[in-house]
Amino acid sequence: MNTNNINNKLVYRYFILIISLFFSSLIFNLLLLPTSLVTGGMNGVAIIFNHLFDISPALIIFLGSGILLLLSFIFLGFKTTLASITATIVYPFFVSITEPLTKYIIINTDDLILLSILIGILLGITNGLMYKVGFSNGGLNIISQILYKKLRISLSKSTMAINFLVVLAGGFYFGFNMMLYAFIIIYISSFVIDKVILGTSKNKAFYITTSEDKKVRDFLINTLHHTVTIFDVKGGFLQKKRKVLLAVVPTREYFRLKEGINKIDPNAFFIVTDAYEVKGGK
Repeated sequence: MNTNNINNKLVYRYFILIISLFFSSLIFNLLLLPTSLVTGGMNGVAIIFNHLFDISPALIIFLGSGILLLLSFIFLGFKTTLASITATIVYPFFVSITEPLTKYIIINTDDLILLSILIGILLGITNGLMYKVGFSNGGLNIISQILYKKLRISLSKSTMAINFLVVLAGGFYFGFNMMLYAFIIIYISSFVIDKVILGTSKNKAFYITTSEDKKVRDFLINTLHHTVTIFDVKGGFLQKKRKVLLAVVPTREYFRLKEGINKIDPNAFFIVTDAYEVKGGK
């Protein structure tokens, strides 16, 4: 039974990966390539090389990803590289077979701002789904992983720097305005990726430190009808023991709790964070 569950989950993960890669190839051929919008990654490299040397984008992506995959085997090992193999082979194949669709599906590219928003949303959804099931689209991300392993350079910083260089190259070749559109796409897609992976926050978590902890506790339980967890902490500066109240409330009650705390104790210290998933408890 457990083996069947594991196999089903694995099939589901690869199904999501394949679907995401297919739609990513459609986005590339129908929206990115015709508009010359260089948004980083191997897609951006392929667009630049295609315009410079008239080489097939699918071939550029395949060769570039293949070289990076070899580097991943050498520096990161087989186990880490395994997750990138499927994307390296399947994505260029999808780019190749969806390329003829550009003859039959013509999209108006006059309004680049509207198109940039659309591309950002679509890329965010496809990449977010891939990341959510534990895969990535490989490509230039492999360089970031190698830099992190060998030099301990932050993955986020190196990824941002590499993509920035690709976007900068695209801006140099296609113009400054095109680079600005690319940054719009990157910003929107990053926002959408977070939403796809984490979901929309329906709850807020309050961490409250107050001298009126009993009154705040009563307010939470008797007025807002929510449970509260109390635990002891010690300040790092004064080494003074205090109590922290933890309460998770629906977002719609954020303002009521915030104002209630301020009325009970104007000097109360509290931190509010998004709570994306809340399970258990009574």
